[in-house]
Amino acid sequence: MKAVILAAGKGTRLLPITETIPKVLIEINGKPFLWYVLKQMNSIGIHDICLVIGYKGEMVRQFLRDNHFRAECVEQKELKGTGDAVRCVKDFVGDSSFIVYYGDNLFSGGDLQRFVQDDHLTYIGGVKVSQPERYGVLLLEKEYLREIKEKPIDFFGNIVNAGLYKCTPEVFPIIEQLKLSPRGEIEFTDAITALATERKVKVLKLDDYWLDLGKKEDIGKIEQFLQKREG
Repeated sequence: MKAVILAAGKGTRLLPITETIPKVLIEINGKPFLWYVLKQMNSIGIHDICLVIGYKGEMVRQFLRDNHFRAECVEQKELKGTGDAVRCVKDFVGDSSFIVYYGDNLFSGGDLQRFVQDDHLTYIGGVKVSQPERYGVLLLEKEYLREIKEKPIDFFGNIVNAGLYKCTPEVFPIIEQLKLSPRGEIEFTDAITALATERKVKVLKLDDYWLDLGKKEDIGKIEQFLQKREG
């Protein structure tokens, strides 16, 4: 199984830390966050990995060299959204199924293993949260995804998008047809929604943890959680 890690963003919500380093290299218990992501993937046998880099991308390349991680890097020259980032890896993916993994998230090996499925379907990770209005809420029809409501004001449910997918190359022609979102980006979730209308997307609810490095307060929480797990 191939895996794609999106690691191009500037991490503006983590300023001023990200003035000097990309978000994925923020240290957690003395190691860059990306170290944990790659270790988790390697532990379940995923070694064919591509990182989409952009902001301070050379620092990510140097991190890979220094830590002897084997991964390809593809540069997203303009930060035009997650859909555009995935479009950058079309040549790397070829005709294979592949995992898409937002690089500021960390999942358990057990949950990640469930996405290693070589079939014609797309899968999206869902997790139950107490504040769904902060995320993309997943509207389900049994195990299938019907729609994604981005940061809704009204309540549609409490299962949200965790930023973990298994895709097929079928997603690329859909991305090519996407228009810019209201915030001026090509949204990967728009491609997933398009596939959902054809009943091609299943939701896999995560059984274990979901660690999201989204804001400065998350750093300490993630450090404490991992210390407990390792202890």
